[in-house]
Amino acid sequence: MNCHNCGGKLEKINTDLPFKVRQSSIIIFKKLPVLQCENCNEYLIEDTVMEKIDFIFDKIDTKAEPVQLIRN
Repeated sequence: MNCHNCGGKLEKINTDLPFKVRQSSIIIFKKLPVLQCENCNEYLIEDTVMEKIDFIFDKIDTKAEPVQLIRN
């Protein structure tokens, strides 16, 4: 499969991706399988993976307080 942006070759990788679920909340999916372009780094999420993400979003309590991360 080729990149829709530049035509480069897409390779399967696992990466961490943030998704904004409301104004002050972001969910980070760790080791999410995507197809990433070797040339321009554009990525594509396959339909089967997106269906799983949608399922998880349906189960999330969006009214909960956001988690605060503190780094030392």
